[in-house]
Amino acid sequence: MNFEGLDPGLAEYAPAMHSALDPVLDAHLNPSLLQNVELDPEGVALEALPVQESVHIMEGVYSELHSVVAEVGVPVTVSHFDLHEEMLWVGSHGGHATSFFGPTLERYSSFQVNSSDEIRQIQSLENGILFLTKNNLKYMARGGLIIFDYLLDESEDMHSLLLTDSSMLLVGGLQNHILEIDLNTVQETQKYAVETPGVAIMRQTNRFFFCGHTSGKISLRDLRTFKVEHEFDAFSGSLSDFDVHGNLLASCGFSSRLTGLACDRFLKVYDLRMMRAITPLQVHVDPAFLRFIPTYTSRLAIISQSGQCQFCEPTGLANPADIFHVNPVGPLLMTFDVSASKQALAFGDSEGCVHLWTDSPEPSFNPYSRETEFALPCLVDSLPPLDWSQDLLPLSLIPVPLTTDTLLSDWPAANSAPAPRRAPPVDAEILRTMKKVGFIGYAPNPRTRLRNQIPYRLKESDSEFDSFSKVTESPIGREEEPHLHMVSKKYRKVTIKYSKLGLEDFDFKHYNKTLFAGLEPHIPNAYCNCMIQVLYFLEPVRCLIQNHLCQKEFCLACELGFLFHMLDLSRGDPCQGSNFLRAFRTIPEASALGLILADSDEASGKGNLARLIQRWNRFILTQLHQDMQELEVPQAYRGAASSSFCSSGDSVIGQLFSCEMENCSLCRCGSETVRASSTLLFTLSYPEGSNSGIPYNKTGKNCDFAQVLKRSICLEQNTQAWCDNCEKYQPTIQTRNIRHLPDILVINCEVNSLKEADFWRMQADVAFKMAIKKHSGEISKNTELALADWKELGSPEGMLRCPSIEELKNVWLPFSIRMKLTKNKGLDVCNWTDGDEMQWGPARAEEEHGVYVYDLMATVVHILDSRTGGSLVAHIKVGETYHQRKEGVTHQQWYLFNDFLIEPIDKHEAVQFDMNWKVPAILYYTKRNLNSKYNLNIKNPIEASVLMAEASLARKQRKTHTTFIPLMLNEMPQVGDLVGLDAEFVTLNEEEAELRSDGTKSTIKPSQMSVARITCVRGQGPNEGIPFIDDYISTQEQVVDYLTQYSGIKPGDLDAKISSKHLTTLKSTYLKLRFLIDIGVKFVGHGLQKDFRVINLMVPKDQVLDTVYLFHMPRKRMISLRFLAWYFLGLKLFHLYLPQT
Repeated sequence: MNFEGLDPGLAEYAPAMHSALDPVLDAHLNPSLLQNVELDPEGVALEALPVQESVHIMEGVYSELHSVVAEVGVPVTVSHFDLHEEMLWVGSHGGHATSFFGPTLERYSSFQVNSSDEIRQIQSLENGILFLTKNNLKYMARGGLIIFDYLLDESEDMHSLLLTDSSMLLVGGLQNHILEIDLNTVQETQKYAVETPGVAIMRQTNRFFFCGHTSGKISLRDLRTFKVEHEFDAFSGSLSDFDVHGNLLASCGFSSRLTGLACDRFLKVYDLRMMRAITPLQVHVDPAFLRFIPTYTSRLAIISQSGQCQFCEPTGLANPADIFHVNPVGPLLMTFDVSASKQALAFGDSEGCVHLWTDSPEPSFNPYSRETEFALPCLVDSLPPLDWSQDLLPLSLIPVPLTTDTLLSDWPAANSAPAPRRAPPVDAEILRTMKKVGFIGYAPNPRTRLRNQIPYRLKESDSEFDSFSKVTESPIGREEEPHLHMVSKKYRKVTIKYSKLGLEDFDFKHYNKTLFAGLEPHIPNAYCNCMIQVLYFLEPVRCLIQNHLCQKEFCLACELGFLFHMLDLSRGDPCQGSNFLRAFRTIPEASALGLILADSDEASGKGNLARLIQRWNRFILTQLHQDMQELEVPQAYRGAASSSFCSSGDSVIGQLFSCEMENCSLCRCGSETVRASSTLLFTLSYPEGSNSGIPYNKTGKNCDFAQVLKRSICLEQNTQAWCDNCEKYQPTIQTRNIRHLPDILVINCEVNSLKEADFWRMQADVAFKMAIKKHSGEISKNTELALADWKELGSPEGMLRCPSIEELKNVWLPFSIRMKLTKNKGLDVCNWTDGDEMQWGPARAEEEHGVYVYDLMATVVHILDSRTGGSLVAHIKVGETYHQRKEGVTHQQWYLFNDFLIEPIDKHEAVQFDMNWKVPAILYYTKRNLNSKYNLNIKNPIEASVLMAEASLARKQRKTHTTFIPLMLNEMPQVGDLVGLDAEFVTLNEEEAELRSDGTKSTIKPSQMSVARITCVRGQGPNEGIPFIDDYISTQEQVVDYLTQYSGIKPGDLDAKISSKHLTTLKSTYLKLRFLIDIGVKFVGHGLQKDFRVINLMVPKDQVLDTVYLFHMPRKRMISLRFLAWYFLGLKLFHLYLPQT
């Protein structure tokens, strides 16, 4: 309902107005109305008003039957007749819902729906009632139990809902979209765009959806596509209400006048057969509500807010004699509804009263109402009291009904899943005033929240992260943003600009002039691209992963091995990790850790990418470690268990990354407890003051990275723990001793606040001054070097050859560190330079004495950019073996990997961190001569047995409908054999595009496709032309478009429960194609480049015969398969999958 133009003061009500009201003190209430009404302590009426004996109802004429108080003094905002039971529901301005049973309006239930917002619409369903507030949709049982509570976005302003069928709901309001919600899954399924300022009223017939806009327009939309078919410009000011019956649409509203909005006394009536307006209907009241009441004729009931009601025919003339008056207690009528039987009318006023008008003494609200279930009388009061102070009191005395039905608390496994809820952050005032005694902190209660109540936020808020990662925009505009000029161009977030040809005319070579492969960023959760590159360029990890193969459908190690194989084959072309990320999204632990981002969060940069990638780093190492621990696998899937990598004990991932430790707990009584453990990575722990054991203070004293690393590895802390000797909790000193160092040292930097960022910045400044002193002598604190002095320091004519001044800035991280395990289980860590090797000797010789040198191999950094939401990039030192394979040279070089942008950089750039925009997140150090310790041979684990016949996942597949003949042993393809290939796809996400001002279309994000069917045909032999693969790919993801017209895939074909096709997993079919590629066959098809891209395969160009490019002339359009078949073969192709009429 739209009340624009009315007195704004009518909508301002005190939220607790009814809590202290006494009925005799309210001047607006009629004293006779509150007779025999019992009020609870909050002032809410407990039972309906009895009908006076003098009331006489004439048959066929509407008269007032009952009036009842819902909430004293609180306006009624909505009323609704239950469509299944004989009940009337009303909602109040205070968010309270009340139901009344039968024409006597006996109070049935009363409960709070929302604590702050008014109820705007009510819709009854078979099992409960839907309540719509400003940004909340709540489904509750008729007794008040919550069935579900669906929170909408805080910026939403919802006004109306429409039940399209038994399980689908449309919700609209004052925003530019309408949501479609599935009531079975309680999930948003569609979002339809509407024009601003939104939709306030919705109706439905068997032809159209009718949407009433606050601008005064009424749009008629298609039932299937929701596209606008017709539009009526009803009122120049605003729309108040409208209704549809048969072929007529009647509306009332406000017109624009010089003094503002005025209520229009002409009802606009439209004929839906001719889609045009007919003669307006002039009425004698100010219409605010209207409804069709089709009993014998199509009567209209027009109601004003002052209480006047007029009946008239929509095609006739209004008669003043047909006006009757509702006597509201308050000054205004706020709501109006008509029962399904048309025998009862309900009015709600601004003082909380509900008036029931009927046309018979004993009306029914519905033609066929079911029986209403009432609460059983309480039996507990008749039982003797029980004394709880008796310890031997048998609990069996408590009466419990004996039932064989499933208990309410016994949820089935399909409807329940463990969902850990993150603890809310502690109030900053508590942390500021807290004093620690042992391991317990004490602080005064700031009294900002209710006692023993902590509100949980269901959505991540932007305030969760510290402000140092956000840079405000310049007030002079985005284009002049100073922060953007701070970020070097190669570090900015890269995006793919799509054209009508898709990716074919995008110049990736402009961003990558090397032969290494980048990764495309437009896939959901592609923030981990930089970490995939880091793992790929770890030679032992790459060989181990590519040797792995198992039977799990969604195995991250297998999918990562397939992706590494693509990166190996690529010659500079970008790859995409769609299959790897598809498997990643199916792992429950990834969802529980918050690693799976929604598309909106990823596009807007709402998540803290630094924290996210560090959690992802810990998750992937743990997951790969678990995947590699499986030793017994079938012969057809021989992987890492049969390779030279694996040992009889722990996994090779554990050998590479695991650090064996001893955790010691020393009680003050002298009792010591030692427990062995291991970890795959370490987290930096920064010094906080003089008690840390590190020479660091706020004046800027030097603190080596090696010292901070040693403190983080050999962590020592005081905590309260249980002592078996003392038999109670005692203050203990917990220390960590290293027993065995890992081959690859992984460090999470944990720079998540201004405090850690300032520490890095301060140490980099101190290190810069020390480097200058080392090369040029003492520098005064109050003087700066002149530019000429800086040039002299970096010039070859100087006394000592040193790096340039720019290379020394923002550097605190060493390129190498030296670690030594002492005899007393201690650990020595120090920075290591190339000059130290002359003093201490080669690193290989010292390993025999427990001394190890680690070289920096990769750094992952978080780029802070408020315009794009930030991004993650990696600096990686690429080794000799990779250069030998890709470029035929043997040298080492540092590269920047920014998705598909790859650029060689100087090694000093990998350790320079300007904390204003470039924040370190993850560090990888590797032992020197690491590759010599492992067998780096790769044996292809995919065997010919993958092409043999396999069982279908579908339960209803019939052998008579087999569409292919699997290969026999004597038909195994050889190098150069021809194989015909075709693939069909379905759409998971629609394309996102925008129209430019010149009318051209710009693709923002392409549609996300998934392979649904793959067919391979023999190209030679006695069975030439007969398919040997015709697999339908089972999918668990939601499909938005099956593209049946082109693909032939129908709903249900990919569902294992009901499909009759040969259904397999994507991994199974992927292995078949990988075997064909590895064996060297040549694929023949039309548009194979797109097919291989969606399947996520990299095929060498000399193994592809694509008719799209075979018959393509330069600077001409691509020729379709239909034309080629007609021209060369004389065949006329049609869309074989069009539905027959």
